[in-house]
Amino acid sequence: MMRLSWTENVRFALVAMRAQKLRSSLTLLGVVAGVATVIMMVSFVAGFDRSVTTAFSQFGTHLVQFQKFEPRFGGPDDVPEEERNRRDLTLDDAAALERLATLAAAVSPERYLFTSGEIRAGARIANSPTIAGVTPAYTECNNSAIEDGRFFIDADVRHAARVAVIAADVADALFPLQDPIGRSITIDGRSFQVIGLLERKGNFLGGSNDNILLLPISTFDEQYPQVRDDGGDTLHIATVPRRSEDVDALIEQETAILRTRRGLRFNQENDFATFTSMGMLNNFRQITGGISLVMIVIAGISLVVGGVGVMNIMLVNVTQRTREIGLRKALGGTRRDIAIQFLAEAVTLTGVGGLLGIALGLGVALLARVAFNFQAAAPLWSVALGFGVSTAVGLTAGLWPAVKAARQDPIEALRYE
Repeated sequence: MMRLSWTENVRFALVAMRAQKLRSSLTLLGVVAGVATVIMMVSFVAGFDRSVTTAFSQFGTHLVQFQKFEPRFGGPDDVPEEERNRRDLTLDDAAALERLATLAAAVSPERYLFTSGEIRAGARIANSPTIAGVTPAYTECNNSAIEDGRFFIDADVRHAARVAVIAADVADALFPLQDPIGRSITIDGRSFQVIGLLERKGNFLGGSNDNILLLPISTFDEQYPQVRDDGGDTLHIATVPRRSEDVDALIEQETAILRTRRGLRFNQENDFATFTSMGMLNNFRQITGGISLVMIVIAGISLVVGGVGVMNIMLVNVTQRTREIGLRKALGGTRRDIAIQFLAEAVTLTGVGGLLGIALGLGVALLARVAFNFQAAAPLWSVALGFGVSTAVGLTAGLWPAVKAARQDPIEALRYE
């Protein structure tokens, strides 16, 4: 009886692939492309998710911020008229939240200069840092810390002191290889003293978190009164809860306080926006989810094409090896033996394609890590999934050729020329 084990069937399949290198290679392209796409998709999405999660954690994962305009991608021209007509948030709103929001650990009103100011130290000029006016609560609400010197105190805000706290990029530009604490800088022509240096945070989505300069908010309003008075999104109020599990309750409590202060009736919508770092993170994850879906569709198309190619080559093999099939049956081979032989060849063919696709996908992910410092990483389950899908394609595509081979009449097969 000519009964072969799975190991022997696989070995014969590999011999057949080597004998027909060009045809086998062309057949495997679809499987390789599909599996490589799956591996690359999972690697890049996992890396992007890790990078974005790390970046948003720099704001503090429990940040709750109130502002005039809804958070969105785009510039001021993209703001709808309804939002432009909203009333500005005020320092009194921030004071009310600090006084009445019992779940809040800290409340930080903040103003930002969205145009470039000139910051100099002698002949050196900073690279257009973001300038912000803040209060002593800024560090707690924004997950920041002082590396050297000190942060603002209430007296700095009360007296509009001409002091500044700078981040690492500003320090590197103005005072390379020097301690910036106690040194003088000019901001748009007016002199300030550097009293603190923020700990380095790194990059966020391709931009630096360390190119920022902070002033007491009262000093900022003296320096840039146009920001306070221009009717735009002039004040952001950042808050954090006392306990991480109270984020939702804090949003509800602070929203009620602001609605009451602004005289909104129960049936009126909020005339202010709420931003949370976790909410923005979830938005990014929805984007990556959409990208993943598109990639899965592309991978599926590639695998279907690869499966059709495998089925075609296996049908050709059945035709070319008709006499071999007849001989095996004449020597006692059963339909099951013949079917298993051709199924093993199909699975071996797509299994090799799956392994090549996994290698290609992992290679591209490794290249992204080395060349772009992008933390792409393929979890073990994605590798197992890629190989499992490729073998499943082989089983599906090889089923009809295997059945066709098993049904061959041994007498007719032996006569086949």
